[in-house]
Amino acid sequence: MASRSTRNRVSTRSAVPAGPSSSKTRVQSKRVSKRTKPRSASTSESQGEDEEELEEQDVSEVESLDSEALDSDDVAENTKSNKRKRVVSVSKKLAPPKANGKMKTPKKVTTATHKKRKITPHDESEDPDSELDLAEGQEVVGVVVQAPKAGRVSPGQISKNTLSFLTDLKKPECNDREWFKLHEPIYRLAEGEWKAFIEHFTDLLVEVDPQIPHLPPKDVIHRIYRDVRFSNDKTPYKTGLSASFSRSGRKGIFAGYHIAIKPGGESLIAAGSWCPGKNELQTIRNNLLRSTRRLRRIISAPEFEALFGPAKPHPKGVRQNVFGFEDELKVAPKGVDKNHKDIDLLKCRSFAVVHKFTDKQVLSVGFKDELANVAKIMRPFVHCLNDLMTIQDAGSDDSEDSEGGDDDLEDGEDGGSE
Repeated sequence: MASRSTRNRVSTRSAVPAGPSSSKTRVQSKRVSKRTKPRSASTSESQGEDEEELEEQDVSEVESLDSEALDSDDVAENTKSNKRKRVVSVSKKLAPPKANGKMKTPKKVTTATHKKRKITPHDESEDPDSELDLAEGQEVVGVVVQAPKAGRVSPGQISKNTLSFLTDLKKPECNDREWFKLHEPIYRLAEGEWKAFIEHFTDLLVEVDPQIPHLPPKDVIHRIYRDVRFSNDKTPYKTGLSASFSRSGRKGIFAGYHIAIKPGGESLIAAGSWCPGKNELQTIRNNLLRSTRRLRRIISAPEFEALFGPAKPHPKGVRQNVFGFEDELKVAPKGVDKNHKDIDLLKCRSFAVVHKFTDKQVLSVGFKDELANVAKIMRPFVHCLNDLMTIQDAGSDDSEDSEGGDDDLEDGEDGGSE
């Protein structure tokens, strides 16, 4: 079969007449070997039409060759140069290429025009009068005020920056959420300063009163945000910084110490028990009904009265010593004679004393030492209240006096004076 096929190819090639009239002849490589018999003119014409239709369906299988190139030596070069280009449909051109049998996902082309510009409320590099490219519905509500770099102090001290910020909070137009948000960097500076101050003061306080635990600032500092849920005053922020210390930290039933920084001479240190619970208040009154000797001796001490005033109610009801609080009863408690000799103490609902400082004292380097000195005078009063609300009286005045004698001896007080 191989020799016969070769013979057919030779005869077909030799039968092609050379000349200008037959300059190009289409030869189908796959089907030449099968043409062993001569065809008539009609058969050739019909076969030519079939070949043209087949060529249109699959052009890639047909090659166009020059008849003169069949007789030349360099057939391969002429064949390569005279090949028709492969026709590829539009759908095939748009199809993504395959790699390892998997379809490649076309990458998303991004240009610089599609990038969004990040808009900041305050761009120092631009002209402040230039307009910002704001999207629809956006507006500039204000410029964030940065914390001052001047006027800062060492840890354990209060700066003028803190008092200035608290002074602004006293103004109604400043004490709102929008203003506070724009001045938050200043508040964060004041907050960090206050935490450092509390940390240094705690070291001094635990030396003065060993019953106070050494807790981190976060466990004794109060939040600046007000609880307005049940208040008619909806002011969102307090106008001062504060912290409380007791046996149980910031909260609990025990008497303790409280310090607050407020500009305008309103900074203070206080000690005692503010509005104790019903059970604790009743226990204090029961012990006072038996004897008030220890408590009166403490609040009547000269150094105590020098800071908090005389140990008796003020004629005009002004705050003085442990008396004159707003929650004080107007009449005697239930079951107590209104003519009782200790009715002034029995009418109290809060047992506390307060001492205030000026702004100049607050800004001084030794302010925390002044607080510690006042706390030392307050210590016997705090210990006495904790005993009155937690220790049930045994029914003997002598036993109560002996319990309070230890505090008096520690402070150098005269245990025999009333």
